[in-house]
Amino acid sequence: MKESRSSHENASILDSLGFILRKFLFSILAVGPIPNHIAFIMDGNRRYSKKHKLVANSGHRAGFTALMSMLKYCYELGVTYVTVYAFSIDNFKRSPEEVESLMELMQEKIEGLIKEESIVNRYGVRVHFAGDLTLLRESVRLAAERAMIATAGNSNGVLSICVAYTSTNEIVHAVQQACEEKGDGLKTHKPNGCSNCCLNGQTPNRDEDQGKKRLIGIVDIEKHLYMGIAPDPDILIRTSGESRLSNFLLWQSAHCILYSPSVLWPEIGLRHLVWAIINFQRHYSYLEKKKKQM
Repeated sequence: MKESRSSHENASILDSLGFILRKFLFSILAVGPIPNHIAFIMDGNRRYSKKHKLVANSGHRAGFTALMSMLKYCYELGVTYVTVYAFSIDNFKRSPEEVESLMELMQEKIEGLIKEESIVNRYGVRVHFAGDLTLLRESVRLAAERAMIATAGNSNGVLSICVAYTSTNEIVHAVQQACEEKGDGLKTHKPNGCSNCCLNGQTPNRDEDQGKKRLIGIVDIEKHLYMGIAPDPDILIRTSGESRLSNFLLWQSAHCILYSPSVLWPEIGLRHLVWAIINFQRHYSYLEKKKKQM
């Protein structure tokens, strides 16, 4: 009993010391610009399991622990938006056993976000699920909807969790929604197959003002994107040393820093986040200049 109490006290002391050291480090980083939005591709959970000879699901559980640490660091630093690529539409092609296991783990962790002591409630963060949620198992989809409702009042930040997501699916969905919003005129086609209203093109045989009203522009598409809730990311971090975006935030990542540490996702640590932010600060002026040229 005494040993248990002593271990708990030691852990509390170490946590307090770690917080103080992080606060000091973050105060130094805060001298420069702090990213408003950081996105993560959590790559390497399965390889972590193989590397340490663990059952497959253990790697994903270790990955969730790493995610909680990253979220804590981001919110302590003052990052407002964090986005994670949790489950791609392509992941449904994995074995039924693995998909089922991931769905169960996802539901368990989503339900944990609703608890009062969860990290999102501790830091006042709103949870948003981005993707085609209709593809999810009903129990997972309902858990996601409950989490969004339960955290809707949190206003200090936004955690976007991309599930059943790919960027191409997001863009196609947004274009379809924009076309429906513009009305039936967009669906009218000439016999030769040419639409009376073209994407970012000219409107043949129409009054110019009428054509402009029916033109689909960038703004029309962006307001229907799954990720319309957040600004474009400043930093995109993908672990495992991979530099591929893997169909993630293709529309939003034109002017962001891509950082690819060689560690597997469960191995990511504070030093990797700090290095990504330092790299962002080094290129900040250039990135801002490019954004203004758009």
